[in-house]
Parts: sequence; structure tokens; C-alpha cells
Amino acid sequence: MLKFCQPAYHFSVDWGGTRIGFSEVSGLNINIDVIEYREGSSPENSPTKMPGLRKFTNITLKRGIVKGDNDFFNWINTQQLNTIERRDVVIKLLDEHHQPVVVWKLKNAFPVRYSGPLLQAHSSEVAIEELELTHDEITVETT
Repeated sequence: MLKFCQPAYHFSVDWGGTRIGFSEVSGLNINIDVIEYREGSSPENSPTKMPGLRKFTNITLKRGIVKGDNDFFNWINTQQLNTIERRDVVIKLLDEHHQPVVVWKLKNAFPVRYSGPLLQAHSSEVAIEELELTHDEITVETT
């Protein structure tokens, strides 16, 4: 049976806001630090490499601005002193029947940057806002 790759343009983001549609999601990356170690008595002239801590890149959500929707701005404004509202975020890549094919789950996410649109008088593009999230962990589930 021939299997086809899933297109990347049909997805949703459950992030605790009223709208789940986005034009772009980026930063779904997991990195592992490399620890190099060599004992002084080792006959090898190079260090041994071992896996270190896992690190997760920030996630960027982009969407068109809609009148009356201020959810991005409201979430980043929950920051006071050293606290902020944390949320679990679920990003789903969907098939043609709107069913999840791959699900990325972000644990304890919170916004670290909000960017408003680039406003240009000669442009006919949609006004896009961005919210950058950091998080404690990302898991990937396939169906």
C-alpha cells in the first residue's frame, strides 16, 4: 500500500484562546546538549561524547489580526513580578477529515514575546501578529 506524506497546511492550535486557526507555527524542535568528557589517563586523544540535557526551542504562533480579538495581548499581560499564566498548548496536524495525524503537546507554556504587524501603506497583505511561547516540555504523538 502506497503511503503519502501529510501536507503541512491543515492544522489547529488549542492554546486557551478563542481562535484556534493560525497562519503559521514554527519552532517544534527538540535538541540534546552534548557533554564531552576525557579522563587524563585515557589512551584516546579525544573526549567521549555523552547525551546531556534536552532543550526545547521557543514556539512562534502567527495569525491574522481580527477586530475584537485581543487574546494574545491579554495573555502576555498576565505577567506580574516573577509569575505569568501558564497553559498547556496542543498543536495538531490534521488530515482531510480534520482528524489529528500528529499531535505536539507543550507543557506549561507562557508567552515571552508579542509582535504586532508590519504596517505598510503600499501593501495588500493581511496584518499578522505573533506570539512567541516558551515551555517546559514537548511531546509528540502520532495516530
